[in-house]
Amino acid sequence: MTKVNKLLLILFFTVMPFIVSKGQDVAIKSNLLYDLTTTINLGVEAGLNDKWTLDLSGNYNPWTFSNNKKWKHWLVQPEVKYWFCEKFNGSSLGAHLLGGQGNAGNVDIPINFLGTDFRVFRDHRFEGWFVGGGIAYNHSWMLSDRWNLEAGVGVGYIRFDYDKYECATCGSWVRQGVKDYFGFTKLAVNIVYIIK
Repeated sequence: MTKVNKLLLILFFTVMPFIVSKGQDVAIKSNLLYDLTTTINLGVEAGLNDKWTLDLSGNYNPWTFSNNKKWKHWLVQPEVKYWFCEKFNGSSLGAHLLGGQGNAGNVDIPINFLGTDFRVFRDHRFEGWFVGGGIAYNHSWMLSDRWNLEAGVGVGYIRFDYDKYECATCGSWVRQGVKDYFGFTKLAVNIVYIIK
C-alpha cells in the first residue's frame, strides 16, 4: 500500500466519525489556491459545539511538469478553531499542526523571505519530510444557506529534514540537511459546502 493510500485511509477514518455523528454540522472544502497549483486537496471541518470546530485538510501533488519541474508533495493539516460569532460564520482563531513529504526542484521561485531563499529550487532538488505548527486567523463569508467562502492565513514553524541533489533533473546526492523555517504555514481561500 502506497503512502498516499495510507494517508487517504487515515483521513477517511479520522473524518468519518464526525460525518456520522448526529446534531453536528460538517463542512467540506477545497482550497482554491492549491487548485491553482494543481494540488489535489480536500478539507473536512466538523462542529464540536456552537463556537469550536475541528478542521482536517489533506493535499497531494504527484505531478512532474515539462523540463522536469516538480513541486511534488503530500501534506496533512489538522486545525482546531474558535469562532467569535458562530461556527462557520465570521472570524475565527485557530491552532494547527502540519506534516508531510516533498520532492521539489527545477522551479524558479524568485523569493527570499525571512531568511529562506526559495531560489535554491532552481538549481537543486530537495527531497524529504517536514513537520510544524502555527496559529491562524480565518474569516468565513456566508454565500447561501450551505455555501461559504473562507480565507485564512497562518504563521508558525516548520522543520524540514531533506536530502539535497546537485541539480533538479539529474545529479548526485550532495548532503543531508535540516532547515528551520519561521513564517507562513497556512494560506487559504476555500470554497465551503456545509452539510446540515
